[in-house]
Amino acid sequence: MYVPFWVWAATIVGLLAVLALDLAIVGRRPHEVGVREAARWVGVYIGLAALFAVGLFLVAGRDPATAFVAGYITEYSLSVDNLFVFLLIMSAFAVPKVHQHRVLLFGILIALVLRGAFILAGAAVIERFSWVFYLFGAFLVLTAIKVVMEGDGDEEFRENAALRLVRRVLPVTDDFVGSRSVIRRRDGRGKLRWFVTPMLMVMIAIGMTDLLFALDSIPAIFGLTRDPYIVFTANMFALMGLRQLYFLLGGLLTKLVYLSYGLGVILAFIGVKLVLEALHTNTVPFVNGGEPLGVPTIGIELSLGVIVGVLLLTTVASLVKVRFFPGTEHAPDQGGDTGADHETASSGASRSSGS
Repeated sequence: MYVPFWVWAATIVGLLAVLALDLAIVGRRPHEVGVREAARWVGVYIGLAALFAVGLFLVAGRDPATAFVAGYITEYSLSVDNLFVFLLIMSAFAVPKVHQHRVLLFGILIALVLRGAFILAGAAVIERFSWVFYLFGAFLVLTAIKVVMEGDGDEEFRENAALRLVRRVLPVTDDFVGSRSVIRRRDGRGKLRWFVTPMLMVMIAIGMTDLLFALDSIPAIFGLTRDPYIVFTANMFALMGLRQLYFLLGGLLTKLVYLSYGLGVILAFIGVKLVLEALHTNTVPFVNGGEPLGVPTIGIELSLGVIVGVLLLTTVASLVKVRFFPGTEHAPDQGGDTGADHETASSGASRSSGS
């Protein structure tokens, strides 16, 4: 699908305007986000995505609109797995609940920028090297196996290299200072210095963690559509609504005990779809002499049906399991109300990372 530059520009400006409005509302007063408020905002963002899909259908036709819906649902569902890690990060840093919405917003802003660059790079590689779909497909299948084998993974946050680098370069305060991420105060020798607060550390942690998750979600959506515009917009809409989904799901997030299995099935399905598509349009010399193979391909409508079906089945099975077998759900703490215990939690996170 050909997309003029002005459409790209208008789309980006529109997305930034929505985020600016969100930021203005968030920055007005720190508060703990309730279920009703989160539900309203989730409805707003899903509604905006639906309007965008309708606009695509009217302007570009059925296929781009269907691809966007499939990509959006895939990215949103894969992002739910991010939320559990976000929960661990909030707990490790003991983020006060009144500041969690602000932390998530700025962390996701970082993720938006990083994912945008990742998508542009991926689109450029795919445009020049079609064989990369073999790699994407194999990577997704291997990732699916890993996700299923590891299940829920360990429920312990480990600081990544970016956070360790910040700690080495800049002094970090032991406690939160309201909603500020950078402050100026006197050090132990009475000298005025700039300090970063745990607020900034959590934002970086969330942004970088999302980038790691993008290593499988970006190839997954490229398996549904090669159109960089659809890939970009589906990712942006999914990420923009991720913060409110975090507060809406709340305790429900800990009850999705089969989520990893459902996501594994989705990743494996898209991985197989990618490999079939690569074989169908093969140009690799050592595969069938560089000629395409007459293998069946998976259409976008079937892909959408499989993705939605797996998510519904996973959710229902998880809730039934927790209902009849109490105590099987995950139970990470969602962080303290005051942040007073941050030093202990942060130290524990540092030890677990080996720093």
